[in-house]
Amino acid sequence: MQERSGLVTMKGNPLTLTGNILKVGDKAPEFEVTDNDMKPAGLSTFAGKVCIISSVPSLDTPVCDMETRRFNTEAAGLGNDIVILTISMDLPFAQKRWCGAAGVDKVVTLSDYKTASFGSAYGVLIKDLRLLARAVFVIDKKGIIQHIQIIKEIAEEPDYKAVIKAATGLV
Repeated sequence: MQERSGLVTMKGNPLTLTGNILKVGDKAPEFEVTDNDMKPAGLSTFAGKVCIISSVPSLDTPVCDMETRRFNTEAAGLGNDIVILTISMDLPFAQKRWCGAAGVDKVVTLSDYKTASFGSAYGVLIKDLRLLARAVFVIDKKGIIQHIQIIKEIAEEPDYKAVIKAATGLV
């Protein structure tokens, strides 16, 4: 497993990411996560759709909360060909509770808590914390990565406009 230090920071302190190093044009790796009903899910679950995958440290933190609510709002205008997934290490029960309380019903929340399959496959697993870094991947209908944002400072939000533009340009 590859390690990269300093690609992301928390309050300015460098963190170490582990996992694959992906780039635009790569085939998006399959992964296995758990949905809010405790069933397995993965990239293949959303085959044939443009996928915006947003990885966040925890839905129960202010920036992750804002980001997921924003993507939920954006999802309303994207149509059926685009799906937005938010993946975190939060337990599926906590994700389901958070979505209900936040009124998030258009973003699919998935948990990587069991094996860190997504974090390792996409190179966003924070070694020291066993949380996911804040990152966004846009994957086309054929399973090719078309856009990547790994957010440098974990407390900052992604460039939503660039993500939405990348995704809508693939439909």
